Amino acid sequence: MDIKQKFGLKIKELRKAKGLSQEKLAHLADIDRTYLPTIEKGERNVSIEVVEKLAKALDVKIKDLFDE
Repeated sequence: MDIKQKFGLKIKELRKAKGLSQEKLAHLADIDRTYLPTIEKGERNVSIEVVEKLAKALDVKIKDLFDE
């Protein structure tokens, strides 16, 4: 599994743990709702800005998105 897939799975895991839909998380992170599923599938190489937005929306530290 590559880093994009690991990152996507972590986002999905945290999103589900918080009871958020993909659409709600995308709204909270101010990213396009069609972008989030591709992140979760590991199909996107996200920018550091998007990483920060997702961390804030999930109310976690950036480093928590990379913990295995």
